[in-house]
Amino acid sequence: MPAVAMARTTVQLRRRSLKFYALHTGESLTTTYWENGSYIPGELDRVNYILRDFRANEVKPIDPTLLDLLTRIHYRLGTNEPFQVISGYRSPLTNAMLHANSEGVAVHSLHIDGKAIDICVPGRSLAQLRGAALAQQSGGVGYYPKSNFVHVDTGRVRFW
Repeated sequence: MPAVAMARTTVQLRRRSLKFYALHTGESLTTTYWENGSYIPGELDRVNYILRDFRANEVKPIDPTLLDLLTRIHYRLGTNEPFQVISGYRSPLTNAMLHANSEGVAVHSLHIDGKAIDICVPGRSLAQLRGAALAQQSGGVGYYPKSNFVHVDTGRVRFW
């Protein structure tokens, strides 16, 4: 399905739901975060918590358009499996530590702004996940097969 048609599909949904499994904490969340034309504040709070910086135990609001992007990716993948989360929000301190120890972490990552997530999906290859993300033509898509995740963000359209 073309990205434009998929974007329309997301807009037309009466309900937007996601499933997450945080690999580092073992926490799970199934949520309907948008219904009948509105985001649901309490559900967004639950998403913010599961996608928190687990190292600093710091919570920051996650960009709701990132959740909408994930909803479209999930729909394209045609699965009921949760997104396995490697990294959601990162505090500036955590990001600086990761940047110092890894070439793949940007100095000012969009993770700091709650606009990025590193994920994989059981039953789907990283190549399939990357393809579903690229098909959205929305934000950044990073492919990290050696680390077993795909990075997705709501920044400018780009890929690596």
